[in-house]
Amino acid sequence: MIEPGGYILITAFILDFFLGDPRQLPHLVVGMGKAIHFFEPRFRQMFKNPLTAGIFFTCFLVGTAYGMAWVLTGWAMRIHPLLGAGVQTLLLFYCFSIKGLKDAAMAVATSLSIKDLKTARKKLSLIVGRDTRTLDESGVTRAAVETVAENFVDGFLAPLFWALVLGVPGAVAYKMINTLDSMVGYRNETYVLFGRASARLDDAANFIPARLSVFVIAVAAACLPNISGRRAWRTGWSEGRQHKSPNAGFPEAAFAGALKIRLGGPSIYHGTRVDKPYIGSVFNDPDISAVHTACRLMQTASITGLVGALVLIALNFTVFKGF
Repeated sequence: MIEPGGYILITAFILDFFLGDPRQLPHLVVGMGKAIHFFEPRFRQMFKNPLTAGIFFTCFLVGTAYGMAWVLTGWAMRIHPLLGAGVQTLLLFYCFSIKGLKDAAMAVATSLSIKDLKTARKKLSLIVGRDTRTLDESGVTRAAVETVAENFVDGFLAPLFWALVLGVPGAVAYKMINTLDSMVGYRNETYVLFGRASARLDDAANFIPARLSVFVIAVAAACLPNISGRRAWRTGWSEGRQHKSPNAGFPEAAFAGALKIRLGGPSIYHGTRVDKPYIGSVFNDPDISAVHTACRLMQTASITGLVGALVLIALNFTVFKGF
């Protein structure tokens, strides 16, 4: 097991927080997406039963992601500790997406601020799975805040958690799980059976991080002006289970409580209306400023999570021997 010090986590965090995804370099997640596209038809041909094919497909890709990261980091460490540290930092950097998430959400808010709803819908469609073509300004704003809240877990807290538990290869494996879910984890005719294993594994991988997020978000909210940490905690636990997803509702409810806004509600996914309940139903719909505040809360929560992880590393907490 690769066990670097907290300096690798700090460096990866700083790189992502200030620089974001390097557009000029190949990205780990892009490579994962290409691997998914390449192997999907081959596993469908290999196994006639789509459920069986999906199980082996998911296990193969997740196991390969973990194994390749483990071999690469181990090989680099044997050559030189500095090379090993650099490889682990780069891999972990690729697993975080704080700045990318903030920039994408703020691009939507910028279009809304100049009353360009059409462009706002288009930019939103790049970061959400729902159909954005019929959303009004309130619907676009809600969706932007929701994706900031949900992807705080997917894009930072869960990779951090699995890095602590299983080392940097664990974060890479989680990223493959999350990418699989975003590409094949749908309940439509094509993927309802083939993508079931990917979707269920993603649910399992996010189960603990999603619930930890309520605490992290509440602490972060308490550190910001005009945002209530107590309300984030209360709403996160009282309404977090009102989402169709077993995990997404917790960070969304915590954000809804912290910002005093209503999230959720009916949406269109791949041509099908999904009647999701409202979260934070006692509050009003968000305005454009909520996107700015949500991004600030997400960044503060990321710093809070980083500090918590460093404390655990310093205490040598036995559960977190992987990092």
